[in-house]
Amino acid sequence: MDAGFLTTAIVVLLLLIDFVIRVIAIIVVPRNRKPSSATAWLLAIFFIPYIGVLFFLLIGSYKLPKRRRDKQAEINRFIIESTDGMERVSRDHPWPPWLESVVALNRNLGAMPLVGGNTASLNGDYQASLDAMTAEIAKARKYVHVEFYILSCDQTTRPFFDALEDAVKRGVSVRVLLDHVASFRTRDYKQTTKRLTAMGASWHLMLPVQPFKGKYQRPDLRNHRKLLIVDGKVGFMGSQNVIDRSYNKKSNIKRGLKWKELIVRLEGPIVAGLNAIFITDWYSETDELLRRETEPITDDLTTSALDAQVVPSGPGFPGENNLRLFLALLYYAQERIVITSPYFVPDESMLMAITTATQRGIAVDLFVSEIGDQALVYHAQRSYYEALLRAGVRIWMYKKPYILHAKHFTIDDDVAVIGSSNMDMRSFQLNMEVSLMVRGRSFVDEMRAVEDGYRKDSRELTLDEWMKQPLRSTVLDNLARLTSALQ
Repeated sequence: MDAGFLTTAIVVLLLLIDFVIRVIAIIVVPRNRKPSSATAWLLAIFFIPYIGVLFFLLIGSYKLPKRRRDKQAEINRFIIESTDGMERVSRDHPWPPWLESVVALNRNLGAMPLVGGNTASLNGDYQASLDAMTAEIAKARKYVHVEFYILSCDQTTRPFFDALEDAVKRGVSVRVLLDHVASFRTRDYKQTTKRLTAMGASWHLMLPVQPFKGKYQRPDLRNHRKLLIVDGKVGFMGSQNVIDRSYNKKSNIKRGLKWKELIVRLEGPIVAGLNAIFITDWYSETDELLRRETEPITDDLTTSALDAQVVPSGPGFPGENNLRLFLALLYYAQERIVITSPYFVPDESMLMAITTATQRGIAVDLFVSEIGDQALVYHAQRSYYEALLRAGVRIWMYKKPYILHAKHFTIDDDVAVIGSSNMDMRSFQLNMEVSLMVRGRSFVDEMRAVEDGYRKDSRELTLDEWMKQPLRSTVLDNLARLTSALQ
């Protein structure tokens, strides 16, 4: 065969394959995908077709395997049936007229009811939060449920693990869930798993990436939740992982970075809601449904005015539960919105909701960190600052060397939300998250005090200052913004 003909044939074949890839991509990629995400993927495939296709096949699906989604739907039905009639709320203070519809939205999305008779207290001291959780574990008599995105046994968290071990020795059922990929990347992963096994705790990895064991899904679909439930009476949730404040990373230690967190301690019927989240994830990983521990504690209910509702979200649900909740509250706000998010990369709908709020005359404050620990997210976040500042949003930058990792926001004087969810596209689509919506003036006031503390330790970013950014920074920010759409 003539060498020139063979070369021509190969070139034609490659061009044909390239053309077919582009045509198929136009048909497949945009299906049930946001326009921004679809556009980003198509650009990647068109400019680097073979590499783009490889990455799309690897991380292009943002849904969990069908079996896991079916299990989520199954347990949602179980939760709805087991919590029917639990909507006991106090109306000693008038509800905002819009709150009823938000409660219905959350119930339809995540199956959890709004329940009253709860107490809640915030803790923003990193070590004090660990100490508080450790102290509650020491009191456990029936069970301890531990679920954290990152769980690491190090010098700082050793008392936490000691308390778990002591609980096992007392005959307490200790069940532990930790995210596989996030915890695996920590320095002390092997030590942590060995310690859990040695103490006799029942532990499992969440969303394990173990293809040789038949356990695989998109690698960056992660369980980002942080929960602790003791005997169904006391619960903790929020932004804090169980690890040293530096995350034991050499780069963090070199830069002197320290994480600033916020968790909430809960008592009352809402703890059953947190436990239901744990039971859901335990069932997903083990096929064991903990029916005996789904009953809410009804003894000694407080007369507090705090009504609370747990809102789970993630790729196991058909919709973006956290995003829908956040958007509803942003549009219902009448006076004031304060947002705290370490990774603030909004999609079009959230950016529109926030800028619309300022145009309606609503005061909007955004707390972010002055520095970042994740370069791509940090620069993608910065790409939104100009639009936000021009819209009238006040941006407060929490001073280095602290990473403000707390995740919460308040609406007027009526409602506060706290949990594990960032306000970015990863938390909206790829991560399993949990949020808590609280209605009660006392809790909102406590959250406002936290926000005021942030303000004292922050500096306000102005539009004049921002517009002096060098061109190289603007280019880097905008490139990072494009990559954030690859969901």
